Amino acid sequence: MNILLNIAYHTNFGEELVLNVMNDKTKATTPFRMKTVDGKMWTCSLELDLQMGTHIDYYYSVVRGANNMVNCEWMVEPHRLEINAIKGKNFVVYDRWINMPEDSYLYSSAFTDCIKRRKISLAPLSDHIATVRLKVRAPQLRGNECLMLVGKGHKLGDWDVKRGVTMYEHNYNEWVADLDASLLVDNRLEFKFVAVNVADKDQVIWEDHDNRWVSLPDMSENGVVVYELETALFPIHNIRCAGTLVPLFSLRSKDSFGVGDFGDLKKMIDWVASTGQRVLQVLPINDTTITHTWTDSYPYSCISIFALHPQYVNLNALPPLADAEKRIYFEELREDLNSLPQIDYERVNEAKTKYLHALYVQEGKQMMETAEFKKFFAEEQPWLVPYAQYCLFREKYGTADFSQWPDHQSFNEADRRALTGTGNPAYKNVAFYYFMQYVLSRQMQEAHDYARSKSVVLKGDIPIGVNRHGCDVWQEPRYFNLNGQAGAPPDDFSVNGQNWGFPTYNWDEMLKDDCQWWVRRFSNMSKYFDAYRIDHVLGFFRIWEIPVDAVHGLLGQFSPALGLTREEIEAYGLHFQEELFTQPFITDWVLERLFGDKAERVKYTYLEPGKDGRYRMRPQFDTQRKVEAAFANKTSQEDRNLRDGLYALISNVLFVRDHKDANKFHPRISVQFDLIYESLYDSDKYIFNKIYNDYFYRRNNHFWYREAMNKLPKLVEATRMLVCAEDLGMVPDCVPWVMEELKILSLELQSMPKDPNVRFGVLGNNPYRSVCTISSHDTPTLRQWWDEDIQRTQEYFNTSLQKFGAAPHPLPGWLARDIIARHLACPSMLCILSIQDWLAIDEYLRFADPKGERVNIPANPRHYWRYRMHLNIEDLVACHEYNQNITDLIKEAGRL
Repeated sequence: MNILLNIAYHTNFGEELVLNVMNDKTKATTPFRMKTVDGKMWTCSLELDLQMGTHIDYYYSVVRGANNMVNCEWMVEPHRLEINAIKGKNFVVYDRWINMPEDSYLYSSAFTDCIKRRKISLAPLSDHIATVRLKVRAPQLRGNECLMLVGKGHKLGDWDVKRGVTMYEHNYNEWVADLDASLLVDNRLEFKFVAVNVADKDQVIWEDHDNRWVSLPDMSENGVVVYELETALFPIHNIRCAGTLVPLFSLRSKDSFGVGDFGDLKKMIDWVASTGQRVLQVLPINDTTITHTWTDSYPYSCISIFALHPQYVNLNALPPLADAEKRIYFEELREDLNSLPQIDYERVNEAKTKYLHALYVQEGKQMMETAEFKKFFAEEQPWLVPYAQYCLFREKYGTADFSQWPDHQSFNEADRRALTGTGNPAYKNVAFYYFMQYVLSRQMQEAHDYARSKSVVLKGDIPIGVNRHGCDVWQEPRYFNLNGQAGAPPDDFSVNGQNWGFPTYNWDEMLKDDCQWWVRRFSNMSKYFDAYRIDHVLGFFRIWEIPVDAVHGLLGQFSPALGLTREEIEAYGLHFQEELFTQPFITDWVLERLFGDKAERVKYTYLEPGKDGRYRMRPQFDTQRKVEAAFANKTSQEDRNLRDGLYALISNVLFVRDHKDANKFHPRISVQFDLIYESLYDSDKYIFNKIYNDYFYRRNNHFWYREAMNKLPKLVEATRMLVCAEDLGMVPDCVPWVMEELKILSLELQSMPKDPNVRFGVLGNNPYRSVCTISSHDTPTLRQWWDEDIQRTQEYFNTSLQKFGAAPHPLPGWLARDIIARHLACPSMLCILSIQDWLAIDEYLRFADPKGERVNIPANPRHYWRYRMHLNIEDLVACHEYNQNITDLIKEAGRL
């Protein structure tokens, strides 16, 4: 079978086009260099042995020299050529270069497999003597519509839609029709595409385009000519959807085990679908087990980017325990834990783990001999085997800190063979963890399939970091920097910044293999979700890296970043006194201001004399971690105040030294609020502020843009999930550039506007490619926010809501409904509200105490994540009047 491919592409001198044919099974590509005579039209001739009824997928790239790729097509939806012409022996294909389209979101699985669920099918076999094949993409078509080809001439229906040519969706949003060239009277086709309602053929929409023309070449027998045409556009409005955000652990049903589980997830999907919503968003669901205590409740500190958390197992979906006494014990325990107003993390996880161990003894051997388990094990072995051994050692040595283990301080690939051999003792030692993850994965995939069947998009969450003592770091330590801690600079959540404790990423190492660690992570997530939120997307531009000996985030610096040399600082006009500006500025007046009558005690206990009447910290207290250790067992308020004062002393510097280059420096974040800044002359303050603003808001913009574009495109194209990002905080100008270029949905909160000129965001200005919400897991709920700052609420009430008089407190249900209606009416593609905010509209259903609905307090790194819905999902589903109220809101906003 001969295939001649043609594509128009204007190359520069020294560039060549390459055709990359994809292997459908291995996803590997075979490159073919193309030929040209003018640098504008490129061709490639292939002779392939292909079976009838199959297809090949391929894409084009541009290279310079041997292997330097300078451009590549959008790979989420490659070209597809079907081999379905029985008599076709010679194919001539005319392709178009495919860039990422503006409506790339319509190609995501969120739309193709959930919201606009249609069946993909290859075109039927044809026995035409010669075939003309027309291909076109029509991403706007809704789930109940198909595409027809209608045009001039009898074979094209003489412009009668009912007699037109049926097209087949052989790839997502791409439609194809085969015409018998021998029956075409004219060698010039004139036609249009029409969207037709499958249930009512009289409902048609003609494409918004002039008549199309295709001039046909002289066709020989057994020939097939394929034309890839410009995208068909229709006067169809953008799809806008509503959804709910709720942590999976927060779900409550009548038969759950004290925490939300994968069975509850299905019930919540039913409620979402029944009210006309189309998205259900959850927080991360990965395993976070480090200490087996409540501190493991932090869902953004996973030990494995692949393993699911055992607490989410739905025990009701598993075979019952054969031991009647154990069944009674666990049922009584379940009822007790499920009656609690909040999650008892330690008891829940201990109980579920015991249950799984008992079930493993009873059913494990049989389940692990099934073909389904063997398939799972073969596919997941790369991460599953290290994870199981890590869990074994964590339990054996009583700590997850592998640096304290007597051996195996990193995963040894040589162990893999023993750990995968079913007859080997090493396999038997870890088999329980294989069994557990198999059960969890199967249940989550079932929930995912169920969501799709209900046209509901499951949206997951990808944390920016991983636990420094987790399996990922243990298995592949080269990808991580353990001498730093990831966090966030000071913001509305925390004046001292946030220190998450995660190791930062070694991007130099990750980029060597095209970010395969991240690609594997995203690919694994696509098994369970059709959309995802990138937590702290700013971390892909630069992360706030805090020294490992610091507690607060104030001593951090953006990494990577272009640090300042001494000469650059001096060029601004500031005399750079390195020791004065980079060491803690401690004088008698500073001590008096920070400690008052405790100043003398501090001076003689924690300090020693320095130069020029200044002091320095004693060596045993010269880092925040040393101070933290010194006060570890002191719990009085006076001791806490003293400790925090010492932290402030240590961070009282004007510049921090670059972590990689000791001859470069970074202005210390928010130093304008500290005493060293106060000590400067006004002229030096002016110069420093200029340095500060240039550094944080201008100097690094293009550098950070390039950093993000080296990483994010690979991740965005790794799956077909809909990509959303949390882009709040200290956002450099380059972030919206990248978000726009990669078509990533932004996050819009009216209470945290991105426009510095307004107090509250203007909902009507939200971009379409965005997610609108009122609150998140890190912020107060709507009801909490309403009562948090009376003056702010009053301004919002009078300006944004345009209402007169005093704002009512607490927030009444009718006003909560009004606020939600305004958010639903905004242009954002997705309006996803927390379950707490949805319930705020009903004063009888909502929880009595708004403070009890808070999920997380970011300023507290040791927050206990234990919020749980006060309502059973079954009771929520039965609230017909309330549910109709939600449906009405969604319908009125045009999101139904």
